[in-house]
Amino acid sequence: MATHRFDPNFTENVISAMGPKTSPRLRQLMTGLIQHVHDFARENELTVDEWMAGVKMLNWAGQMSDDKRNEGQLVCDVIGLESLVDEITFKLAEEAKDAPTATAILGPFFRADTPYRENGADIVVTKPKDGEMAFMHGQVMDFVTKKPLVGATVEVWQASTNGLYEQQDDDQVEFNLRGKFKTDADGRYYFYCLRPTPYPVPNDGPAGKMLELMDRHPFRPAHIHIIATYDGYRPLTTQIFDRKDKYLDNDSVFAVKDSLVVDFVERKDDPQAGLELKYDVKLVKDEAQNGV
Repeated sequence: MATHRFDPNFTENVISAMGPKTSPRLRQLMTGLIQHVHDFARENELTVDEWMAGVKMLNWAGQMSDDKRNEGQLVCDVIGLESLVDEITFKLAEEAKDAPTATAILGPFFRADTPYRENGADIVVTKPKDGEMAFMHGQVMDFVTKKPLVGATVEVWQASTNGLYEQQDDDQVEFNLRGKFKTDADGRYYFYCLRPTPYPVPNDGPAGKMLELMDRHPFRPAHIHIIATYDGYRPLTTQIFDRKDKYLDNDSVFAVKDSLVVDFVERKDDPQAGLELKYDVKLVKDEAQNGV
């Protein structure tokens, strides 16, 4: 007769405690989560001190988070969870034969209150001495028909050359290196920005501490964040990465996809920028919004 070191019925009792009003999807998710967490604890014979260290880490992440920084999300990033969820989401769309421009993680420094700017604006309000200026432009279009989407919103944000986003740096003006743009009559957006540079994940919170404990480097490759939206279409959240960056194959949050690697090229006869980046965005219709 088989013997058990731990109560063999405990996990099932916890799962069975969910009541009949639990939605099917929540029941599925919570059943899997409880099962995996309990199995993890048993397999590793998790101690009270180790469990409490994990609780303190979660509490620390929550205490650090606000509308300008999501530390809990950053913890998920450094263990690859957000990038894995992004991969799953994109794969499902790809299998349905409606995969648009490749997606990437939102990241912890998104701001929902970023203002709109006019096409052609310079988002580098606080200019670093070592920054390389670039003119970024492209077209937002329907993934299937390739027709331009007029009035689509393209939101961008990036870190400065010191590795800090504006909300982390008192020396940058608010909303520096951020902007929302509406596409013109040809579906085009365009603005001036910095050629992005690599930077480390902040080491002042639990995400940075985890990287240190796991003996991993903290660097993210140079990238620009993009969110593109248009009524009746699925919103797109992505990042684009400079092909010349040395961390492309070793991103600390595992977010790089080959199709998101871009090339900055020389821009001539423009006193505002010596580099240029063309990047088109393809969106797919949202079947739910369109009643399909």
